[in-house]
Amino acid sequence: MGNQFPEGERYFGLENFGNTCYCNSVLQALYFCVPFREHLLDYYANNKSTADADENLLTCLADLHHQSSSSSSSSSSFFFLFLHLSIIDLDIHIHIISSQKKKTGIIAPKRFVQRLKKQNELFRSYMHQDAHEFLNFLLNELVDILEKEARAAKTDPETSSPPEKIPNGLKNAHANGVSKEPLVTWVHKNFQGILTNETRCLQCETVTARDETFFDLSLDIEQNSSITSCLKNFSSTETLNAEDKFFCDKCCSLQEAQKRMKIKKPPHILVIHLKRFKYMEHLGRYKKLSYRVVFPLELKLSDTVEDSDIEYSLFAVVVHVGSGPNHGHYVSLVKSHNHWLFFDDENVEMIDESAVQTFFGSAQEYSSNTDHGYILFYESVNSTVKG
Repeated sequence: MGNQFPEGERYFGLENFGNTCYCNSVLQALYFCVPFREHLLDYYANNKSTADADENLLTCLADLHHQSSSSSSSSSSFFFLFLHLSIIDLDIHIHIISSQKKKTGIIAPKRFVQRLKKQNELFRSYMHQDAHEFLNFLLNELVDILEKEARAAKTDPETSSPPEKIPNGLKNAHANGVSKEPLVTWVHKNFQGILTNETRCLQCETVTARDETFFDLSLDIEQNSSITSCLKNFSSTETLNAEDKFFCDKCCSLQEAQKRMKIKKPPHILVIHLKRFKYMEHLGRYKKLSYRVVFPLELKLSDTVEDSDIEYSLFAVVVHVGSGPNHGHYVSLVKSHNHWLFFDDENVEMIDESAVQTFFGSAQEYSSNTDHGYILFYESVNSTVKG
């Protein structure tokens, strides 16, 4: 397989440490998200001396901490070293793959998994984990680290240009009761979009709009549907009446209203999470919905976004394999240099583009096919979104 791909690209399987397929599948999708990979490699290059000296740093942290009480510069050094060690080794993992001399092989992301379990107890057990929860944790952890580094750098007189700010009101960050101005990191630039929640009072016609940010869209699904129809349902108008009336500030009373959600600013990388696990009250537990949901290779946002001329191209799919939410397996499909590949932990193989549709889901409720698209990764092909 290695001779079929261009020089400079790497296709490595990832070893499974008992139950880490949820981790492996998401890491493969992120690795083949080229803008994300390039930013992480830049981060690694900028902090390479710190990463290479991990063991020495760990032994001297205690000394730095002891000195910090009498030296503000030592305290600053300790803070920076701690942050660089807390990147949970994702940059090192990406660098290891991209710097391999061979084009194919197997990587054991043991160090990354160990740091992951240390950072979050949710992933310490050997129970079946949720790939979507892992993706959310990973992106938010990276944001927290990069924001802390940016704020710490602002206190350094040698720091170059200050980081950008997120528009007011989109994110509230507080530390010790003090509000801090949110910052734009490269994670935000790649994954963050803005939703507008609009509510129109049917009495006075006043429209109340509230913006909120997102890294991914979680969509309700129905049998024999498509991503396009799911997005239309997501942004459909809902009437608030009876016990759900809306308190209108202008009318100063509860009124019937119409509510809708739409995308105000689409992200460069659009991540769509299909809500395949639904709590069934009559069963008293969660059930996996094996519904057939068609996800196109090319997606155009229309009714859900203010600027309808936004087009996306599918480049990765995280697939859940199994009939239930508490057990199963994760694999991933990725598109690289116009080739589609199938990653199943250590195993990597090429597949035809037509094979992607086998992961849409089942047309019937009961089917032997349990391989269903769960998280979809689209990249904008419009230059206007890439800023």
